[in-house]
Amino acid sequence: MRKAIIGGTGVYQLEEARETQTILTAFGSVSYDIMSIEGQEIVFLARHGSKHALPPHKINYRANMMALKMLEVDEILATCAVGSMNDAFAPGDIVVIRDFIDFTKNRPQSFYEGDDTKVVHVEMTDPYCSNLRSRFLQRAGMLEIMVQGEAVYVCTEGPRFETASEIRMYRQLGGDVVGMTNVPEVVLAKELGMCYAAVGIITNWCTGIEGNSIEGHQIDQSMALRKNQVTKAFVDVLTNDPLEKSCACSRSLIVL
Repeated sequence: MRKAIIGGTGVYQLEEARETQTILTAFGSVSYDIMSIEGQEIVFLARHGSKHALPPHKINYRANMMALKMLEVDEILATCAVGSMNDAFAPGDIVVIRDFIDFTKNRPQSFYEGDDTKVVHVEMTDPYCSNLRSRFLQRAGMLEIMVQGEAVYVCTEGPRFETASEIRMYRQLGGDVVGMTNVPEVVLAKELGMCYAAVGIITNWCTGIEGNSIEGHQIDQSMALRKNQVTKAFVDVLTNDPLEKSCACSRSLIVL
């Protein structure tokens, strides 16, 4: 089986040699890079495109995830640039996403639209693969990469940033970080039975937290500081299979 890395904002390619290809899915075509590292084939997919041409609400999430499934990917590690509303997570910090709260509005969220005779639900006890999260934390420790903790991700529609009042509400609901892309990506991966985990790089304080406006150069600086560390850890995780897998990601569908 192949493995995959999805690069978010600021992560548009890997340093390793690569070959760009395109695959056609029922939801559209997807371009990706494929490389062989230590005998393991790894697919790299830039979520926003190689030139960051796609805003978060226009990303073809279903095409992206179906492409990875068609490429026989069984494990995915993804980066996401996030703002922090938790005083314990500052710009430049790395966090592992453990759960999400969804505030998106207009995105197709499922491959199962009720077009056939079966109704299908997807189980969400552990949205982000516990096995991949554990392996990333272990590998990060071996590489002396500081991970600040695990976080609840609030996903908003975008492309606008959130207001200070919205951020206060998200904090009261238990959110730690906010982004615009991880839903429905994580849900679609679960529907397809693929193990998926996401690592957030804190790029800025959320609106109203520190009193300063969000600026593009702050996001770029934070990503530049950490992206190579995170993607190196991703490659290490994906090229070292665990002795056993205890997750239930491949058994998440409930068919009625």
